[in-house]
Amino acid sequence: MNSFVALSPWDWFDLLTHYAMLSLLSIGGAITTAPEMHRYLVDEKHWLNDDSFSSAIALAQSAPGPNVLFVALMGWQVGLNAGGGLAGGFYAWSLGALGIVVTMTGIMLPSSILTYKATRWSHENSNLMSVRSFKSGMAPIVIGLLISTGWLLSASHSDWSLDWRLWLLTAASIVIMLRTSIHILWLMAAGGILGALGFLSA
Repeated sequence: MNSFVALSPWDWFDLLTHYAMLSLLSIGGAITTAPEMHRYLVDEKHWLNDDSFSSAIALAQSAPGPNVLFVALMGWQVGLNAGGGLAGGFYAWSLGALGIVVTMTGIMLPSSILTYKATRWSHENSNLMSVRSFKSGMAPIVIGLLISTGWLLSASHSDWSLDWRLWLLTAASIVIMLRTSIHILWLMAAGGILGALGFLSA
């Protein structure tokens, strides 16, 4: 966790509007905007550190349910930090809950409205060449955004010369995932076990 950070009412509004903007850019899911969230929360505002940011994503990806929950975890951590951490008691927990509401409202509301309206329109006009072209053109954008997210999460915590085992495990996991029918959760579990046993440490 970060040390205490002070958030003004304007900061909370800025957090809401920033996530609302990201909501409209989250083509392929909220995870594709993780690099921009990192820039905003960690690099610019210093409301979270690298470890808490990455932990929120890792926990949400491994837990059951939609992976957008990492946004709620980030909001919780921002609010908790604004309240002085876990030692802040009820006040910190209340700000953590406020953080969840602010970030989840921001990330969900605009894209939900846009998706509903756009889906109705595209179904009514599915025969148009522009609609088919738009759908085809979005695929490489989504792939690029996912690659940038993966790069951010790996490169920010890795020393290339020391962490070669992690990169080898990553490459092996990609090959196994693409060439076999083994579910990705089994690969994540295997990576967690190897890490817990110390096989991935330098």
